[in-house]
Amino acid sequence: MKGDFSRPCGSWKLTLSNGKTVTLADATVFPRQADGKVDKSSNAPLAISGDGSRVVYFRKSDRKIVWRNAAGGTARALPGKAAKVPKGLGMADLAIKLSREGDRIAIDYNDSDGSLPTLLVDLRGGGTATLPGVKVVQGFSPDGTHVLTTGFTEDNTTEFTVYDTEGNAGESRVVPQVVSNNAPIALADDQVTVGLVINSLTGGTSTLRQYDLSTDSVSPAFDLKVPFGETPYRLYWDENGKLIVWGVRANDDGLADRATARRIDPSTGELTRIDAFPMKPDVWTWWLPGE
Repeated sequence: MKGDFSRPCGSWKLTLSNGKTVTLADATVFPRQADGKVDKSSNAPLAISGDGSRVVYFRKSDRKIVWRNAAGGTARALPGKAAKVPKGLGMADLAIKLSREGDRIAIDYNDSDGSLPTLLVDLRGGGTATLPGVKVVQGFSPDGTHVLTTGFTEDNTTEFTVYDTEGNAGESRVVPQVVSNNAPIALADDQVTVGLVINSLTGGTSTLRQYDLSTDSVSPAFDLKVPFGETPYRLYWDENGKLIVWGVRANDDGLADRATARRIDPSTGELTRIDAFPMKPDVWTWWLPGE
């Protein structure tokens, strides 16, 4: 905090499930802009895999995008052009998403005309595939073999398209507003089922639906029995085909102070807690696993 103005300070820190904290001393905090200047009012991108095992960030020393295991070890640069910000863009002009196990990475570029293709990097074999730059990656399927993307049509409607990690398009459809206007969303391993949470704008009960891309059908809504003061924040399918929702609780000042993961019973909306941890409400920003 500087006067009435707050900004990031210190290094990035990872809180592990065993309670330990890992400091990412070599990770860039303040992003460099396209003109090379440092923006000290914002933070550089960083992403964590869904299982919490890997993290991706910009390395301070050479400004390259690198990955490393969350528990420690050497940071390794992404292959080829994926490691560098394209000319004319700044660090904050891209978005990074990891697969659940962190072995695949998607990089979206926020260029003005969408001409820069999205990159899909396979860390296992080192290969890189591309997607149309006008598409925005929403996330990976649980097994990491497909991504769900969104894009706008000429009629200003929203189109969902599924791609494999080689860049080949699969199911694609203009989706109804009940699907396009709500979040979080998550793609299942069957490559056509999308789970989505509908949060009430008036503070009422959040509901869960499933959308089938192959049939353009939306399931009935089930109430999510989320505790008072908690908001569904992130949704994903686990390796057993079950939906998991991360909820974030806010304190009296409206700041996040606890995150809880719960398994959803889709037939009843009942929630079973599988993970939880406190959050420091005075941090500048934070990410949950899978962001």
